[in-house]
Amino acid sequence: MTFQDAYDALLSRWDVPVEQLELTDEFGTTHVNACGPADGPPVVLLPGHGATSPVWYAVAARLASRYRVYAVDLIVDAGRSTNTGRIPKTPTDLHMWLSNVLDGLGIDRVAFCGHSYGAWIALTYAIAHPARVTRLALVDPTDCYTGLRLPYILRALPSLLRPSRARSESILRWETQSLPVDPQVLELAGLAAEQPSTPFVRTKRPTDDQLRALASAPLVFVADRSKSHDASQLARRVNTLTPSATVVHLPQATHHSLPSLHADEVVAGLLAAWAHELPTE
Repeated sequence: MTFQDAYDALLSRWDVPVEQLELTDEFGTTHVNACGPADGPPVVLLPGHGATSPVWYAVAARLASRYRVYAVDLIVDAGRSTNTGRIPKTPTDLHMWLSNVLDGLGIDRVAFCGHSYGAWIALTYAIAHPARVTRLALVDPTDCYTGLRLPYILRALPSLLRPSRARSESILRWETQSLPVDPQVLELAGLAAEQPSTPFVRTKRPTDDQLRALASAPLVFVADRSKSHDASQLARRVNTLTPSATVVHLPQATHHSLPSLHADEVVAGLLAAWAHELPTE
């Protein structure tokens, strides 16, 4: 199966009509999978590194009953977005790209939900552009409040230096600790590792002062079995630096079993936290 076939196969499992959008700016073309009522409150979903936007299949369809959902393929990662223009090299470049995406969608203010690297993009964007963010949900965020564990870095390093399907699937199987990860999710991630893409922008963790001053009270999902970082330390840091945050522990989750394997808990947490309707645009 090709990468494009695997992408379409997972996208077909959204179980709602999906509109595939192409937005062009100075960075290239950004691919967005949209669903839900056109006049619903807007929500942007950002995937983790190497995951691509179809991985939200178990979350997007259920949010689409209330919200207009936009799942974005990152311009600096595998997927259907193509970086044919200016290359994003800094967090500021990524924020400019994301602002362009929102402008292209005709959205002034939006709720963000990001996983892993996508959570880091969402958080740093909320810090840089607070007026454009209505709500913020971080799904097992990396390099936001805490750094990655050394054993995880060492295990992931070969797949970062010389990406391959085998290396990608190996680290996902290791980190998910025998949990029943969806075979199509695993296959798409493995094939994505071998797709040409622009190198991802290196993360820079926000300062404590920036986290204390965060305007959006985030909803933070913590994977208690994560091998990527210390879950207890993450929760403590969130509660200490952003006391307005809501922390939701996912006792059985690992970093890479999210978001699909624990979609019930993620969706329930989002709907509870966002019970008061988000403003429509």
